Amino acid sequence: MKDFNTPAQMALRPADTVMRLRRMGAAFPTRLSFMRTLLRALAADNVQVKRPVWKISADGFGHAVYTLNFGGFDYALVAVSSDLPPELRTDRVIASAWDTAYVLYDGIPDAAEIDRITKAAPLQEAARFTARDLVLSRANKSVRLFDHVITALRAGTQPDPAKLRETGYLMRTTAVYGNGKFGIADRGHIAERPGMGGPFMAEMLTVWLIRGFTHDLAEHVGGGTLSREAKRALGIGNATGLGMAPFLVNHPLLLDAWMQVRETAIARVRAIPSLDPDQISRIYELVARAAAHLAQWDVADVIAAKRIATLKVEWPQFAATLTPDAMTAAHPIDAILHASTRWSIDTQELIAALMLEPFGALVDGLTDCMATPFVPQLDPKMHCADLKTLIATDWEWACAIDYADDAACAQFWYVSEEKLEPRLGNRHAEMGAERESPLDIARQVKALSGDLPDDTTPLGPFLATYPQHRAAARRVQTLARHPYAEIRDNLIGKDCLPIDILRCKLAFFGAAKFDPKSDRWTRITLAQGAPLFDELDNADDWWLPVAAF
Repeated sequence: MKDFNTPAQMALRPADTVMRLRRMGAAFPTRLSFMRTLLRALAADNVQVKRPVWKISADGFGHAVYTLNFGGFDYALVAVSSDLPPELRTDRVIASAWDTAYVLYDGIPDAAEIDRITKAAPLQEAARFTARDLVLSRANKSVRLFDHVITALRAGTQPDPAKLRETGYLMRTTAVYGNGKFGIADRGHIAERPGMGGPFMAEMLTVWLIRGFTHDLAEHVGGGTLSREAKRALGIGNATGLGMAPFLVNHPLLLDAWMQVRETAIARVRAIPSLDPDQISRIYELVARAAAHLAQWDVADVIAAKRIATLKVEWPQFAATLTPDAMTAAHPIDAILHASTRWSIDTQELIAALMLEPFGALVDGLTDCMATPFVPQLDPKMHCADLKTLIATDWEWACAIDYADDAACAQFWYVSEEKLEPRLGNRHAEMGAERESPLDIARQVKALSGDLPDDTTPLGPFLATYPQHRAAARRVQTLARHPYAEIRDNLIGKDCLPIDILRCKLAFFGAAKFDPKSDRWTRITLAQGAPLFDELDNADDWWLPVAAF
């Protein structure tokens, strides 16, 4: 019997298409992104942010506390601003001092707790924290823009819009730690609370509150008031490198959940039989906004600049196809997305992201499925022949690669002893491959396939003889049940660009205007264009923000 409560949907895009590095590296934020999801929840709960403590000196040093009640629970951000000598300012994870430090606190801290946090937060990893501390973060000033804003406010003027657009943030975080790091609360402590069940909700709340603090700090030191337009244009910056790349490899079921939600949302809007005039007008409005956003997106990186240039050429071509006949035809969004294959992958993914935007009532509920209770499990009773069939079905792309070719195994992942961060080395020119991190998933699966007998031997006894294949066998079984759990490319090949992995994850966070500095790290801005503390009544119309001043 048909379930009339389930929205109609087309078939999901094949995982073998979606889970390729090049397409993952073309991801754009959507209304399903974590920051958007959080702000909708804050707005629905009529959250009011207060600032009961402001003990900041005239030159901007001291501490402040912001409080809110969300989902029936009190939270507080304790922000600490320090006088940091320029020679100590670095965005590296191994830094030991920062301009500002933060703790998202579970509850409303009393004077003793505030005193504890203001002493501990600037020390970050070197300090000790408690289960009342939910998120630990730190951020450095964008010194040139911060100083420019201060100078403008002191002169009684607003900062130069061009400078605001160029940088996009007053501070950039160098870490936003959650989930039990350094003694803070485990995710399970808050995962069942209203509004906090989705991925990275506590971290996104922290970032949004930090953004408000940076506005307040600049106004306090500058002695003036930033315009609302200027504040909306100023998000929170972040420099993200290889340290984040292994996350999606190491959390395959979480990756599957995120991708399943996005692809299901796309499948739902494709099934919309027709558009009403308001929906058509909204799509036209968003097409124009995306064009303006692209016009304000310029980067120095050669690869990214070429992709953006292609987007800027193809977007007017796409817009010209949205004729009245096309928009009033049957299943217009499905037709639009089918036709989008004529353009680059970047343009295809931007179109897909745009087409979700007008249909929140249809897709927003899917964000409840972004978290997953599942963990990869190994079935030792499976027959080896059945596992071999799974490999032939899902892993042809991996087994077709010749890993004896230098180009196919040109790189290796490792953790730097000096920097304490994941790194990518040249296998044929650098030492250290013997300490390789096991991110060579495709190579592992091909090796497993080569040793598997094609018979009814249970997997358990086989792995007792070949224990080196245990992880690969578990991943093969996992992918059979979770089709979007695996990046379907060779992560140690010469052509692997880690920036594609980073962009995929950051787009789910809600980042836009990616500014790669190489194929291994990028600058981003979060919460740019987002509503301010007192603007949550308009919390959900800031996709691909445009600085309109």
